[in-house]
Amino acid sequence: MTLTEKILARAAGRARVEAGENIWVNADILMTHDICGPGTIGVFKREFGANARVWNRERIVIVTDHYIFTCSELARRNLEVLRQFVAEQGIQYFYDVTPPGARGWSFDPALGPLKRQHGPRHAGICHVALPQKGHVRPGEVLFGTDSHTCTAGAFNQFATGIGNTDAAFVMGTGKLLLKVPETMHFVLEGKLAPGVMAKDVVLHIIGRIGFDGATYRAMQFGGSGVAFLSIEDRMTIANMAIEAGAKNAIFPFDGRTAEYVEARTQLNNTKRDYVPVEPDRDQKFVAELVVELDRLEPLVACPPDPSRCKRAAELGDVKLDRAYIGSCTGGKASDFVECARILRGRTVAIETFGVPATPEVVADLQRTYWGEKTIWEILTDAGVQMTENPSCAACLGGPPDTFGRIDKPLRCISTTNRNFPGRMGHKDAEIYLASPATVAASAVTGRITDPRQFLG
Repeated sequence: MTLTEKILARAAGRARVEAGENIWVNADILMTHDICGPGTIGVFKREFGANARVWNRERIVIVTDHYIFTCSELARRNLEVLRQFVAEQGIQYFYDVTPPGARGWSFDPALGPLKRQHGPRHAGICHVALPQKGHVRPGEVLFGTDSHTCTAGAFNQFATGIGNTDAAFVMGTGKLLLKVPETMHFVLEGKLAPGVMAKDVVLHIIGRIGFDGATYRAMQFGGSGVAFLSIEDRMTIANMAIEAGAKNAIFPFDGRTAEYVEARTQLNNTKRDYVPVEPDRDQKFVAELVVELDRLEPLVACPPDPSRCKRAAELGDVKLDRAYIGSCTGGKASDFVECARILRGRTVAIETFGVPATPEVVADLQRTYWGEKTIWEILTDAGVQMTENPSCAACLGGPPDTFGRIDKPLRCISTTNRNFPGRMGHKDAEIYLASPATVAASAVTGRITDPRQFLG
């Protein structure tokens, strides 16, 4: 069996499953957030009863991350719905943005978007926060009301996004009926060259198979090249599996996985035992693709979808209005370090926004020195508008006062994951997707730029 099949077989209490079978799967974790949580709660109460109890209050994780740092009354209402439900059910893991002692959430526009306005429980973007807070474990099943839940596949886990109705059913029963997906195998060979990042790997794959090339399939990654990818590299690649239509992405278990998971579960006092899955020799794949990492170049996905990939070097004539660094895809600590590598001693030529994925990323950037300056100072000295309020921010557009939101038909290069019309705000804005290194280089020149020209 493939890695995905082995996890699903275990979760179904069976010795073996095959692609195409419909099976009942037991969930290990259900994650929801401020956008989908209220809808999920509404369906749960409608179908199970106003006084129904959740299946397991310690296995539901609720995160506030999407529409948070805004004056929107609707966004504030969503947070209140979550807060009331958590209190009613006694849910253990609620990462609330609200400061201690506050009666409810309120964003103060007078303080501006850059200075911290959240409480100590705020965890930031769910797909980065869940691993950091010790909620992902190899061999387990994670359901989340967000399509980029597949990010956790980096940890040898079956992780997939589901809708509010399915999530409500899981909330009440702890299980879900699934069709076992076919598996595509992506063999990674070699090692990435300087200036080429994990984002370039996944853009290369999506460019080759198309934005629907893995529809309802598992994308399994293997090969000797995996050993050269950091955990955050793997998260970036798994994150955008949904941009190829995949049901999930999954990486093999190794020492890097074990080191990260064991450290995070111990730090946060979450469940520490897990059983990873190893690949079988008789795995059956519906397709296989070899990716030679050392031959890849910096890529850019041109609008209007992530599959329209071209080499950054051939897009030098494309002038830009804005650069954006952030999201679950490109807002991790390593992403900002690569930006700093380019921006150190330079100044951006266009307005550039930086939104760290989690408070931990903010802290890392503010306390890690490169010479006499912190990474945060290198970025701000270069002209990047860095916020201390981690969230999805403009990746999903959001209310009009969302930090970094595109309100005009601008041309933006971004580390985010989607460039469909209207994704970051204005429907006529042009969004180009690229790695943090390419975004930083392009911010310096004001046009799409291959970052390798800045690396000596």
